Amino acid sequence: MSDSAEPATLADVVRAQGQARGDSIAFEFEGRRTSFAALDRHSNRVARALLAQGIKPGQRISYLGKNSDVYFELLLGAMKANVVMAPVNWRLAAPEIAFIVNDCQATALFVGAEFVDPVRALAAQLPGVKAFIATEGAAAEWPAYPAWRDAQADDAPAVVLEPRDVAIQLYTSGTTGHPKGAMLSHANFLALVRAGKDAEQPQWNQWSADEVSLVAMPVFHIGGSGWGVMGMYHGVKGVIVREFDPHKILDFFATFGITRAFLVPAAMQFVVRQPRAREMDFSRLRYMLYGASPIPAALLRECIAVFKCGFVQMYGMTETTGTIVALPPEDHIEGSERMLAAGRALPGVELAILDPEGNRLPPRQVGEIATRSGSNMVGYWNLPEATARTIDADNWLRTGDAGYLDEDGYLYIHDRIKDMIISGGENIYPAEVESALSEHPDIAEVAVVGVPDEVWGEAVKAIVVMKPDKQATAHDIIAFAHQRIAKFKSPRTVDFITALPRNGAGKILRRALREPYWAGRQRRVN
Repeated sequence: MSDSAEPATLADVVRAQGQARGDSIAFEFEGRRTSFAALDRHSNRVARALLAQGIKPGQRISYLGKNSDVYFELLLGAMKANVVMAPVNWRLAAPEIAFIVNDCQATALFVGAEFVDPVRALAAQLPGVKAFIATEGAAAEWPAYPAWRDAQADDAPAVVLEPRDVAIQLYTSGTTGHPKGAMLSHANFLALVRAGKDAEQPQWNQWSADEVSLVAMPVFHIGGSGWGVMGMYHGVKGVIVREFDPHKILDFFATFGITRAFLVPAAMQFVVRQPRAREMDFSRLRYMLYGASPIPAALLRECIAVFKCGFVQMYGMTETTGTIVALPPEDHIEGSERMLAAGRALPGVELAILDPEGNRLPPRQVGEIATRSGSNMVGYWNLPEATARTIDADNWLRTGDAGYLDEDGYLYIHDRIKDMIISGGENIYPAEVESALSEHPDIAEVAVVGVPDEVWGEAVKAIVVMKPDKQATAHDIIAFAHQRIAKFKSPRTVDFITALPRNGAGKILRRALREPYWAGRQRRVN
């Protein structure tokens, strides 16, 4: 957007880019090109179709499907109707999918071709869903998305939007067994862009009209939806990848001349380890942005050698609408201490390191990382107590990560205060896995920890105490988990012990269980 344009909402951004960029391509997906003007028209039709469906402003809809241009039309159209999109992680098990759709009280569910049969089997468990719509026409009994959309007029509906209105609801893994819906507003998305205008944007964050952005991370994450929306904001072409495939990713770089991409470290590893990666011309690639989990130093060196572009490490959370801290290319210097840093706060972001009582700590003292900015979420859907535990009255958000700031304001991640495991960029809470495994009839007790993994960063390990005279193999326990939770959350390995270590109050000493697997490592994140 130009400096003179001050969109109040993302719906305003779509309209402005439709006028300013016109026939320039906003999204390309599997041979289908959507111009900025067409994106504006299509999202207007979506907004009208949602209202015609009887969906009211403030209500939720859900999308269960892989990445698609249709998703972004739905997301932006929902925004224009002041309806909230709540995308569902398609890797989840059926009970988890049902929980999210029911928790957000979705009145319509948009279903990708790969998930028609699972949703048919699940439909009876989704009583609040009044309309099922097939995004790719794979279900005869449901309306097909193109016809559903195109039955409406092109002009925008007369719906009043405010910057504080919720634009999207993204579900994060639950600390107590169920995921939480993080509500992100239009103002949350636009806050850091606006803050950047008050200070000179770093070169890596200056977008030009000839750029091509790779939208490869799943849209049920902020790294997918947020990245796609920000590319649209800056008026650049976004090439959408249906599902991450390292072979196809290389094809996308070659075919479309990708200039900018965001990938998690595990995805970077899969791409760079393809034999032909070293034979390809990446001269169009300007910046590789990476984050969502720590990156091994050796992998980063390898990626820098192969991609030969500027690298930017990004730190943030769903609850902060994505990136709030960045390590720019000029700090990616071999042997520099700053190569271990997450980076510095972006313009408009405040950081603080707090002790257990909430007092600020001086440089290089480890404590909990807290942040304050206009990008801090509105809150968790229907969970006021969880919201209050995360964000205080002054809008300081406790991240649950442990780290320190140096004298120059660089943030270093040391550990996680909460027990969350990050595997391949996915957040996994032990309580959720333990809850599923505790249903096994032969398990007396179970604790779940994250252990180092050379591919995924961390892997889920279950430490199990069996009931007397009962036996089960690791394979049995893992298969049992697969029936109840997503495979990426399920343990990859199982260890058996006679009793779990506990403190005097009976609480499991999870750190004592983790420590042997992390011995000899400088940080307790991988």
